[in-house]
Amino acid sequence: MNFRPSLILLWSIVCAGFSTLAPFAAGADLSTVIAAVKPSVVGVGSYQRLRSPAAVFNGTGVVLGDGLSVVTNAHVVPEFSDGDQKETLGVLIAGEGTAFSFRPATVVAVDKEHDLAHLRLSGAPLPALKLGDSSGLREGRELAFTGFPLGMVLGLHPVTHRAMLSAITPIILPSANSRQLDARAVAALQRAPFNILQLDGTAYPGSSGSPLYDPADGSVVGIINMVFIKGLKESAITSPSGITYAIPARYVQELLQRKVP
Repeated sequence: MNFRPSLILLWSIVCAGFSTLAPFAAGADLSTVIAAVKPSVVGVGSYQRLRSPAAVFNGTGVVLGDGLSVVTNAHVVPEFSDGDQKETLGVLIAGEGTAFSFRPATVVAVDKEHDLAHLRLSGAPLPALKLGDSSGLREGRELAFTGFPLGMVLGLHPVTHRAMLSAITPIILPSANSRQLDARAVAALQRAPFNILQLDGTAYPGSSGSPLYDPADGSVVGIINMVFIKGLKESAITSPSGITYAIPARYVQELLQRKVP
């Protein structure tokens, strides 16, 4: 199915050796890597024939493994409240100009603790990226991420940002006072915190699920998860903080190792 979006704002089988992405030449420049990464970056959303617009964008995803696995954030995957609405989960694939196509997908695994989801496509595989090793990452490492920061506002065009790994820190963010402790925050405090990657690159809500990768070879070392926001959520667009977080690739690998039905 091919579509042309209207101009409105709408907010990884382990890939150890499987990849349809051609290997990079040693020392490839970033522009070459970006060109190879972009075909593996997709939108995640839903399609309903009678809705206007029929296709709705929720966030970004990345194709990994055999070309039929897509990893995104768990919070990006839409929850359908009424099966009678004939709404279909899937991925949006950028085409020429403002055109794009929609591919149905199925949720095969969800890791809510690390905010990750594994979707499976049917049919022909898409170009896939290689999953890298996040255990060797050190602060000061130069990275990049590609996604759809403004969704479909200007068409489904992948956007790339440079980012330095500014800190490797526990995911739990301290509350300034007890009034900021809600049920979700208390539940998080009761779990053992895991380390998350803090970046100095600016991401937006539509960037959620974008691949964070090594600009030298395009290997995915993390998945963009959230932006630190002060004040209302609209501030992420009007006054972005420049502080972005990503889930390390080790948790993506664990998710992909789960048996696929």
